[in-house]
Amino acid sequence: MSATVKMVGVSGQIYLGKEYAGKLVMLDEVEPGVWLLKSGAFVPDNERWLHEPGMKETLDRAIAWAESNPPAESDIDALIEQLGA
Repeated sequence: MSATVKMVGVSGQIYLGKEYAGKLVMLDEVEPGVWLLKSGAFVPDNERWLHEPGMKETLDRAIAWAESNPPAESDIDALIEQLGA
């Protein structure tokens, strides 16, 4: 698999529409004939939130919590009793 960064042409080539004209896109061939296209400026738009201030600390805390709290089977009866239903 390889990823490349492409510029969508001024007339919206590759049929993405004018709203993408002039934007950088990352085109990733997931497997032969399967492509993943992400718009953005170096960082894909749908991953930009990962780079916001303070996000590293938040993610580190979430990962630490997940590592110290392994999944467990829920006791639905106990939960219903606890909720008073």
